[in-house]
Amino acid sequence: MHPTTSATSLLTLLRSHLGRAVGIAYLAAATVPAPGLWLRRTHWLGPVGMLEFPFRTAPFLLSLVLFTAGLQVPLSELRALLGRPTALLTGLALHLVAPLVIIPGVAFALRQSPDSDGGSGLVTAMILIVAMPVAAGATVWTGKGEGCQPTAVGLVLASTIVSPITVPVTLTTLCPLLHGTYAGSLTEAARTAGSGFALTGVLLPCGAGILCRLVLPRRPTALLLGAAVPAAILASLLLTYVNASGALGPFLARPEPVLFTAAVAVAATVCGLSFALGLVTARALRLDAPAGASVTLACGMNNSSAGAVLITTTLPDRPHVLLPVLVYSLLQKVAAGRVVRAGGRSRART
Repeated sequence: MHPTTSATSLLTLLRSHLGRAVGIAYLAAATVPAPGLWLRRTHWLGPVGMLEFPFRTAPFLLSLVLFTAGLQVPLSELRALLGRPTALLTGLALHLVAPLVIIPGVAFALRQSPDSDGGSGLVTAMILIVAMPVAAGATVWTGKGEGCQPTAVGLVLASTIVSPITVPVTLTTLCPLLHGTYAGSLTEAARTAGSGFALTGVLLPCGAGILCRLVLPRRPTALLLGAAVPAAILASLLLTYVNASGALGPFLARPEPVLFTAAVAVAATVCGLSFALGLVTARALRLDAPAGASVTLACGMNNSSAGAVLITTTLPDRPHVLLPVLVYSLLQKVAAGRVVRAGGRSRART
């Protein structure tokens, strides 16, 4: 079988069973976490005794996913989008404002709980999620449903471009909501994001993909896409497994039902409010169903993989913070499916 045909078949198989594949990744992390925990560690590559360099699996996998997202950007459609920027600007503004509107209320509610630190661990996890750029997966959901694909791609790209500024600003702004050592941890995360994570870990891989799309001839681009897209899906699944191993492994070793319940409740609240804010705004502005669906996804879908990598980098001694991140990652996919299906029904009625 020709390599291109094999890659296409693999891509079709993965896309048609993506939900099951994600479930298998979580199940593997819960039952066989040891390889994932090993992959989370820093490994030194290079000739022994000579120049060695550190290699971390999670940032590498994230870069591959983001590079492929940039490589798939339809530049001609984006140019047309600039002529009608209402949905693009609305979605970007909502994505940036939503954390500042939603997180303070959640933090205030958690302060009323009996938790000794006022739920600061859960709030930290949610801040590190909602501060991230729009998830590249939003384009997958608009492609499956009736969302506006150019708008979704534009929102992913725009939020990624501004992320070196917006991520540290959002983290710093929300830091006073935390108590104890979590405030210091979030400050360190903001410093890490501002000093290079958002630039080198998020923007540059995506920009490199866009640059390849611009400079490569059509045939090499098609060949690169044929290999990169299935590889990126596999990388995304492996990244899910690695991140989940860091949370589920320690959690299952010492189960804490109260923590699990709280993580689900907080993640569901933040996810639900984010999608609701996008939906209400889209209706208030009377956007058409496809554009409204894309704006809603931009408000509710955040790059949870980037958030998990930042947590792993800045809070390596607190793997339980990853638990609400995993829950949010699952819930936002469920909510995204409902949004694009609702958009499709609305379009059919009109």
